[in-house]
Amino acid sequence: MTTAYAVLSEGLTKRFGDVRALNGLDLAVPEGTVCGLLGPNGAGKTTAIRVLATLIAPDSGVARVAGHDVAADPAAVRRGIGVTGQYASVDSDLSGRENLRLFARLRRIRGTAGRERTDALLERFGLTDAADRPARTYSGGMRRRLDLAASLLTRPAVLFLDEPTTGLDPDSRNQIRDAVRSLADTGTTVLLTTQYLEEADQLADNIVLMDQGRAALTGTPAELKARIGSYAEVIVAEAAALPAAAVVLGPLAGSEPVLDHERRAAGVAVTGTGLTLPRIVRELDAAGVPVVDATLRPPTLDEVFLRFTKELAA
Repeated sequence: MTTAYAVLSEGLTKRFGDVRALNGLDLAVPEGTVCGLLGPNGAGKTTAIRVLATLIAPDSGVARVAGHDVAADPAAVRRGIGVTGQYASVDSDLSGRENLRLFARLRRIRGTAGRERTDALLERFGLTDAADRPARTYSGGMRRRLDLAASLLTRPAVLFLDEPTTGLDPDSRNQIRDAVRSLADTGTTVLLTTQYLEEADQLADNIVLMDQGRAALTGTPAELKARIGSYAEVIVAEAAALPAAAVVLGPLAGSEPVLDHERRAAGVAVTGTGLTLPRIVRELDAAGVPVVDATLRPPTLDEVFLRFTKELAA
């Protein structure tokens, strides 16, 4: 174990009855970075957060967070972390200011220090004008920003965010993303789960794709995209032509095409084949497939994730 990592785990396991939620999870998150924890439903992401945040104990394995062992010294871990779950845990009857002062007292930040820290966080998250209004009058984005502010009262070294932008409108999601990026820029380590892959692409320095309780694939967003190479996508004149397009594209690229009937699009990963866009268009034309548009571009993280989950299911 090394202090170069804010979060480090080896062989974490956790069972719930017959379900093995974690199955030898290895993680290594460098200090001051954002790590995106992704995976299909049931992959073990939330269980991993709960174990690392000392909310539940692992069955086996070892983990250190903020320099402390989660099993041997959970109290020290809690002093060094902040946690924001999928739903804002604020009191609707209290004002934003009262919520933060209550959390400050619970964390033994009292007197002038508590008031100053509360005011600074209200300003940082754009809540000063609404500070004395009951939280029940806040929008979903405001409540989530207040919840995030509460998790930062102790200036944690590590912040766990479990789907912090789920259910928020695009503007509110952008505000939370800006806050997360600024935290990492000032040295806080963030471990983030999210269902929005473009969010992980924008925020994460490193990504861990989980499956069946394990870290099945890790790397930077650029490294994961490079595993696919390029991505060819064609738009056909009518959705009925998509199966014929797939028959052409699959053998050309050596991978299974992904069909989007709503957009009349057929996409396929192109890895190390030297396949060019002109050849794709010529082959489709020869097969009588009417093409409206064709592009060859880097893959998105969504496309990486889709191919990854298909390979695991095969």
